[in-house]
Amino acid sequence: MNSTFPAAAPPVREPLHAPVAHLVRGGVVEGVHYGSVVVLGADGEVRLGLGDIEAACYPRSALKPVQAVAMVRAGLPLDGELLSLSAASHSGEERHLAGTRRVLAGAGLTEDHLRNTPDLPFGRAVRETWVREGRPPSRLAQNCSGKHAAMLLTARLNGWPLGDYLDPGHPLQRAIAETVEDLTGQRVARVTVDGCGAPLFAVSLYGLARAAARITTALPGTPEARVADAMRDHPGMASGSGRDVAALMGAVPGLLAKDGFEGVQVAALPDGSAVAVKISDGADRARVPVTAAALAHAGVDPAALTGFAGEPLLGGGLPVGGIRPVHALEPLPGTAVRR
Repeated sequence: MNSTFPAAAPPVREPLHAPVAHLVRGGVVEGVHYGSVVVLGADGEVRLGLGDIEAACYPRSALKPVQAVAMVRAGLPLDGELLSLSAASHSGEERHLAGTRRVLAGAGLTEDHLRNTPDLPFGRAVRETWVREGRPPSRLAQNCSGKHAAMLLTARLNGWPLGDYLDPGHPLQRAIAETVEDLTGQRVARVTVDGCGAPLFAVSLYGLARAAARITTALPGTPEARVADAMRDHPGMASGSGRDVAALMGAVPGLLAKDGFEGVQVAALPDGSAVAVKISDGADRARVPVTAAALAHAGVDPAALTGFAGEPLLGGGLPVGGIRPVHALEPLPGTAVRR
């Protein structure tokens, strides 16, 4: 644990977002995506801050690596693909369902013990197949089931109650909150309920980037390093086939990346460079190209990021434009390139 006391909680206010990307059609700006972006250098200093990187925000699923670290600190014995699944927003593929069953079995539990919200699989192709087969929403198929199974296993191993493991006052959730404050370096501003039913902690975008950097720079064998290694070695278990976050980790050596609903993305490199992105309107079409631009600003070789410029904007079935990050996100002259 960090010996320094966490700083004050970030302010709860209407975020002062700024333009971060333009929707360009035929050379004319047709729309503007607002948001906030922070880029940290390897020394932890802010290299770029757009919008409001200090206001409280909900990281949504981008906080899952931190939650996984908290569970490993509390004795979760998983590694490899099952630990990656514990930090996943998975697509509901068979490997994800099977892995979740394995985690539950390790605790002597079944799907019936999960308390996440029943849902259809998150992955589009998997969901369409699921619907064609007439299968109903389930807790196992919901994209956070791996995290919930890991929470149950952690609670079981510690002798904590199982039925109320999602209560913010439960020992597990208190341990997670403590780890959130430790890794972000700031007090939690607010606690609410995430879409899956788990407690969700409000931190700043800067705090989120700092937490990711601390995870990727941790010493080998620590809970932080175990989570980072698991997600980087098994990115498909933390997301799914064809998902952009898995492709991003595959394209940039050593990168740890996690997405979240409402346009949130965090990514960090082994040297501690990190970026965090929040698109104010939650648009996924801006999240990926803005993240790629932020990583290029941090020194990642732009050639490794060419596949993350976003989908083309079509006119009559032909490309006529697309998403263009703002000029402030262009790499600085002389920025060292990491290949």
